[in-house]
Amino acid sequence: MNIPASSNRSDTFTTIQELKAIVNQFVAERDWERFHQPKNLAMSIAIEAAELMEHFQWTGAESAPDSITDDSPIAQEIADVLAYTLRMAEVLEIDLSHALELKMVRNRLKYPLN
Repeated sequence: MNIPASSNRSDTFTTIQELKAIVNQFVAERDWERFHQPKNLAMSIAIEAAELMEHFQWTGAESAPDSITDDSPIAQEIADVLAYTLRMAEVLEIDLSHALELKMVRNRLKYPLN
């Protein structure tokens, strides 16, 4: 199903805070806040990640599915993982930009250049 986007958003110009606001509005409109405990959100991230893996389950290690677009099933699963991740960060009051920056510092120490 092709659903027209409501805007011309792109990774280049959209902030993480704007993405959080989109997800938060969707959740609030449906009164789903009560279901969004960290345990449920963590499980939802794992479930959506597993659904993403299904698209690659029987493919070769180096092959990628054809015609991946922003509205493809793979993109939809990635968006689901992102939406639940954004929501979990909101619920736990985690600044994702800062958390990622700190994680990359740790990764550089753990995996130094040869």
